[in-house]
Amino acid sequence: MSAGADFTPLDLRTWPRGQMFYYFAKMAPTGYSLTVDLDVTHMRAVLKEAGLKFFPAYLWLTTRTLNAQVEFKVAEREGQLGYYDTLTPLYAAFHADDETFSLIWTAYDEDFHAFYRAYLADQAAFGGNHGVLAQPDRTPPPNAYTVSCVPWVSFRHFAVHSYENKPYYFPSVEAGKFYEKDGKTWMPLSMTCHHAATDGIHVSRFLEAWQAGADNFERHLRPHG
Repeated sequence: MSAGADFTPLDLRTWPRGQMFYYFAKMAPTGYSLTVDLDVTHMRAVLKEAGLKFFPAYLWLTTRTLNAQVEFKVAEREGQLGYYDTLTPLYAAFHADDETFSLIWTAYDEDFHAFYRAYLADQAAFGGNHGVLAQPDRTPPPNAYTVSCVPWVSFRHFAVHSYENKPYYFPSVEAGKFYEKDGKTWMPLSMTCHHAATDGIHVSRFLEAWQAGADNFERHLRPHG
């Protein structure tokens, strides 16, 4: 079943993270980024055997893992701080003809196969559209976060910073080009986060869960019960 974008308000007076949020959002606005290498050997093999593309699987696993922690879903809506029940991946569709890209999004579904089908449908319907938004008749949903890849570069670090003066607390996630080392396939993964919403412990849990998901990806290919 597709998840919606329900919004739950947060009260800084009772939220355990309230004081830290206020400090890093209002008194000393701070962001941070880091890059790690993740082992995608097993995940790629499982997907290849099933005849499935890696990129939508990467989008799904990243979104699923972020959705497990409230802190990654914190946002401000109409002046009210809160969090969404799920995030929606907002990613880039590259156009080989003129080497530009457009932003496109696919609603998250906890069922991998349902999300995969929706991704393919969005690519068929909008992937060829040029311009900033591939879906020109609508705007990205309020729970959309940035997740993409730079498939041409196996970077040591990558950071995305927004210079627009508005409250934005979702993480940005970027993957790099695969590389081979010690008989395994590795993928650089960079995260840029707002310190008001997350600390290192949240990123650590995300990375551990993402790797565990990649190491056992075949379980997500079973029929969703």
